[in-house]
Amino acid sequence: MSAEPGPRPRTLVAGVGNIFLGDDGFGVEAARVLAGQELPEGVEVADIGIRGVHLAYRLLDGYDTLVLLDATARGGPPGTVYVIDASDPGSRRPAGEVALDGHGMSPDAVLALLDTLCAGTGAVPPRRTLVVGCEPATVEEGIGLSPQVAAAVPEAVRTVGELVRDEAVIP
Repeated sequence: MSAEPGPRPRTLVAGVGNIFLGDDGFGVEAARVLAGQELPEGVEVADIGIRGVHLAYRLLDGYDTLVLLDATARGGPPGTVYVIDASDPGSRRPAGEVALDGHGMSPDAVLALLDTLCAGTGAVPPRRTLVVGCEPATVEEGIGLSPQVAAAVPEAVRTVGELVRDEAVIP
C-alpha cells in the first residue's frame, strides 16, 4: 500500500506596482503575461497593483510560496532581472514601522503587516518569499514601460515559470 501524496504546495505569484508610473508597472505587466501561461497545479497569478493590504489579507489564505513581481532598483542597467530570496523575516521592516496606506505599501511593508496579521489569527505566512524584480529606467508619471523594461518581461516570465516549477516539487 502506497502513501497518499500530501496536498500540492500552493504558490501565489503577485504582480505589484503602479501602471501610471512608467516602469513601476513592470510587475503588473509581467503578471498579465504570466497569467496566460500554463503553470503547475497550485500556482495562482494575481494582479495586485497598488493594493498592498489586499495582498497581505490574500496571503492569509495559506500559501507555501509567494513570488512578487516588481520594479526593483538595485543600481544595475535598466532591464536587469533580479531574483531575490526575501524569506528571512529578519530582513523585513519591523511591523511597528508599517505605514498602513492601502495604496502605497511597499512589498516589505506588506510582509511586515502579514507577520502582524498572522500573529493575531494563527495563520502561517508563506515559508518562502521570492522577488523577481526588474531594474527600472524611469518611474516618472506616464503609462507604459520603457523599451529596456518591456524587453525584460519575457525573461522575467521564464524565470518565474522555472521558480514555480521548482517550488511545486518541494515536499
